[in-house]
Amino acid sequence: MPEYNVAVVGATGAVGQEILKVLAERRFPVKNLKLLATSRSAGKQMVFRGETHTVEETRPESFAGMDFALFAGGAASKEFGPGVAARGCVVIDNSSHFRLDPQVPLVVPEVNPEDVKWHRGIIANPNCSTIIMVVPLKPVKDAAGIRRVVVSTYQAVSGAGKEAIDELADQTRTVLNGGEYTPKVFPYQIAFNLIPHIDVFQEMDYTKEEWKMVKETRKILHDENMAITATTVRVPVYRSHSESINIETEKKLTAAGVKELLARFPGVVVMDEPAAKKYPMPLYCSDRDEVFVGRIREDNSVDCGLNLWVVADQLRKGAATNAVQIAGLVVQYGCLPGGGR
Repeated sequence: MPEYNVAVVGATGAVGQEILKVLAERRFPVKNLKLLATSRSAGKQMVFRGETHTVEETRPESFAGMDFALFAGGAASKEFGPGVAARGCVVIDNSSHFRLDPQVPLVVPEVNPEDVKWHRGIIANPNCSTIIMVVPLKPVKDAAGIRRVVVSTYQAVSGAGKEAIDELADQTRTVLNGGEYTPKVFPYQIAFNLIPHIDVFQEMDYTKEEWKMVKETRKILHDENMAITATTVRVPVYRSHSESINIETEKKLTAAGVKELLARFPGVVVMDEPAAKKYPMPLYCSDRDEVFVGRIREDNSVDCGLNLWVVADQLRKGAATNAVQIAGLVVQYGCLPGGGR
């Protein structure tokens, strides 16, 4: 089996560490591994498959001889991505920089794997909340068409990085002890609170995170006319995003029919037993790669409506796992420049 030289950019961050874990778990055929980060992380030691690797500062020459560069997100993608791709190294990027570029595929492997084939050196990983939503939308769209989607998200603090996790932990302890904690990562206290504001506000007072879900979903599902509206909310949960998704379809689907569709779809776990109080929750869906769907109901207010409750680990399926799956597709379809080493 061919093996590949892989660089992970942002290796010391939450997503970067998860990428390394997923590469090992999925036994991706790594020949040589290079761990890259900013200058302040250079020199750190990290272990991959029992071997210790030293983190290096990301430089243009860091990618010489690499087949894949998995960018965990951040400014490095814009700075280095195009140059890396020009070297013949496939860039799989977790930032938002290239997602809406018409020359760059935006891929969720269970949904639009064939789009990998037309890459020109860069493949974009969608927003975590978008990934979690489009996986269950795909079989519904294929079966009945979709007129409109209304989604509300309940997003874990780890989506904002390690500093956000620390802020929730520190804030919770402080508040429980009767103290006051000045927020640093979020605009308001997140402990025991909800913040209906993720990323900056843009047109029509929707946030950038909300527009990502609209525009990225249309691109992934190849439907620029799909009506989608989103409200994204930060919640005091450490890990795994949840979403309440209302779908209006072109043709009528029953709740039982949707359960069957979803149960057969790759990457989905149906967890829907109301009488037994079984439904997806972040508590049980973290550290998993699947998208969990429950509370599947017909919408009582319209003829062709459905309600879904969806939960998935945004660090894994919403970021790291999806990126490693994309690398696997590149290998599977044979669309790596030079065919690897």
